[in-house]
Amino acid sequence: MIAFYMISFFKNLFSPRKSDPVPIVDRLTYAIGDIHGRADLLTRMIDKIREDSYAYQEKPRVVLLGDYVDRGPASDKVIETILKLKNEIWCDLEVLMGNHEMSLINFLEDPESGSTWVQHGGGTTLMNYGVQAPPLRSDAEAWIEARDQFGNNLPRAHLEAICAMKLIIYGGDYVFVHAGVKPGVPLDDQDAMTLLWIRAEFLSATKACNYVVVHGHTPTPEPFNSTWRIGVDTGAYATGVLTCVRLHKETRQFIHVT
Repeated sequence: MIAFYMISFFKNLFSPRKSDPVPIVDRLTYAIGDIHGRADLLTRMIDKIREDSYAYQEKPRVVLLGDYVDRGPASDKVIETILKLKNEIWCDLEVLMGNHEMSLINFLEDPESGSTWVQHGGGTTLMNYGVQAPPLRSDAEAWIEARDQFGNNLPRAHLEAICAMKLIIYGGDYVFVHAGVKPGVPLDDQDAMTLLWIRAEFLSATKACNYVVVHGHTPTPEPFNSTWRIGVDTGAYATGVLTCVRLHKETRQFIHVT
């Protein structure tokens, strides 16, 4: 009897473990990384996705992972492109909010946050909508005036689109967020600050949750691809490379435009 248990013990010890099941997405999905004012790259990516999706004979879901404004040259045109894409019938569009969209909203609510926003690229967005950022961080009156002018110049449709952006989207074994998730915390309990801003704690986790997390926010020279995390922010505004990942059943494929 002892010999039997010893044999069983060593058999279990040295036998290969069953691998985790391969994650599967619920439908053909394209998730696009941070755009940051590069309306030209977004247009090229949309055209490429549309052409690519024809081979699957399935209406694709297109997920935008946030950070459409700031840094790049044409934030207003990016938002306009998103509005037009919502009316297209060839795809189902899902639009996530990024931390830069939240900073825009914060500025409209609190003009004192404007100088911080500008330090992180918000000045180009202000200029896109015909507003010059005040030169002095401490000039509260000038920031109030800039906020009021920005609020007047920002088309209502653009503001409504930004305010309607989602924080999290699910698709089969995948979850889509802008920045990431806090490891060990149920997804229903994740707060907006985490989903929009988290970095180190999420990026260092082997498996942050029971879904494959698809995200942007943290730029890398090449897209990141592991079993439980996919990062598709390749710094489009600076590198001129916009990336998306195509998910179909068990497969993943990265697509780039320049």
